[in-house]
Amino acid sequence: MSQPIVISLGELLWDLLPQGKRVGGAPANFAYNAQENGAESYVISAVGEDDLGNELINEVEKANIKHIIQRNTWPTSTVDVALRNGIPEYTIVQNIAWDHIVYTDELADIVSKADAICFGTLSLRSKETHDTVLELLKHTKPGAMKFFDINIRSNYYSKDLIEALLKEATVFKLNDSELLLLRDMFDIRETSDDEACKWFQNHYDLDYVILTGGSTFSTIIAKNGESSTYTTPHVEVNDTVGAGDSFSGTFAARILEGYSLKDAHRYAVNTAAYVCTQAGAWPKYPEQITDYLAQAEQ
Repeated sequence: MSQPIVISLGELLWDLLPQGKRVGGAPANFAYNAQENGAESYVISAVGEDDLGNELINEVEKANIKHIIQRNTWPTSTVDVALRNGIPEYTIVQNIAWDHIVYTDELADIVSKADAICFGTLSLRSKETHDTVLELLKHTKPGAMKFFDINIRSNYYSKDLIEALLKEATVFKLNDSELLLLRDMFDIRETSDDEACKWFQNHYDLDYVILTGGSTFSTIIAKNGESSTYTTPHVEVNDTVGAGDSFSGTFAARILEGYSLKDAHRYAVNTAAYVCTQAGAWPKYPEQITDYLAQAEQ
């Protein structure tokens, strides 16, 4: 089987952690972890014409991730990350380079070759990038996975935006706190979490809905009625920055490579657990990631 092509659309930035700056941004984290799980990854984003932008491009290239990273006169994005008991809190600056990703035929061409494309709400907060991403999604090939990780940050979302992206998506990932928000937004009441996820699946014809509960569980529901649930393994947490993105990138790559739902889910859980034990969202992978789930089940 040929190596699947995975593209991330959106934010590329420096996470300013207490221990220093590290490359990040949910779509870019997705691309890194998809590549570490066998995919050929591309990052589509924008950085400034500044030293921070140069350094970001160097990091992407050091990770052997292919890219189309535009340069513009806006500053390269930085995000202040404060850790509270290992859990990140983000302060996100506006009017930065990835708010101004410009549509080009080159971007449309590479998107048309993708087996999966990842996107979220944050990078669509500005009109320019919003319009570019929605236009690019029109160029995906039939059957491509369109992975919508809602990734709600601050107030950079709306019901209209979420609905527009759900209509494009084939995979929808959210966490338990985001589900609570969406229950009110879409008036989904007096149902279990699984039933609420199936509501989205049925209304938007989604192949998979992924619900994560942080340190407690994750559940994946497939269109064919199959489902998979794992309890989150307990590990010694360094920080949880990028853990959800590592889960997403791993799951997407493994599904594209033909793994079963349960096996792809298991790989995703173990990868996310490993990332939590490391500093930052792009840790170097060991030869084989520990099966934390097997340890937890003993």
